[in-house]
Amino acid sequence: MAPIEGRRLKRALAELAAADGDLARALAAVGPPPPRHRPAGFASLLDIILAQQVSTASARAIATKLAAALEGTIEPEGLLGLDDAALAAAGFSRAKMRYGRGLARAVATGSLDLAALAGLDDEAAVEALVGLDGIGRWSAEIYLLTSLHRTDILPADDLALLIGYQRLTGAAERPRASALRLRGESWQPWRSVAARLLWHYYARGPKP
Repeated sequence: MAPIEGRRLKRALAELAAADGDLARALAAVGPPPPRHRPAGFASLLDIILAQQVSTASARAIATKLAAALEGTIEPEGLLGLDDAALAAAGFSRAKMRYGRGLARAVATGSLDLAALAGLDDEAAVEALVGLDGIGRWSAEIYLLTSLHRTDILPADDLALLIGYQRLTGAAERPRASALRLRGESWQPWRSVAARLLWHYYARGPKP
């Protein structure tokens, strides 16, 4: 599926703004969201695992060190060839060593066919990914949104989305993910674009 950009993005934003006054205000305040694209494949899914519970800068630093250790090519076989010391030097925790190797083995053996995800509907693709150790719903939904370019994904467990939504609506407390999902029902079939707009508002909008 092609990235949602150009005329499709303009159309999606117009429909979201017409359906939701808060999103209309966000769009007026910060403008269209920037692209959020990763190539599909093992390296991108591994990057998402590395980003769990760490800052963006820390995740990038780990990915950069890993790429250097693998001489620029991040493939399952290469990661499996690195011992604990090499992964620790790149910044992997014990848990992320386990998760990364589990993903690498699944892809290398074919028990996870990443190319086949493109032929599955959203929920089936999420389920195929969350069966792996270390990949929860958030990780799966981020992969679908950024790498498979699905149009109707709302990673409601994402902290930046929740904070962005709180700031936009002026809520006294950060909403639960379930509340964001409920609100997001009215954003179909463009929930991915709504998520991108909320991320953009979180980064560029007024701070409390």
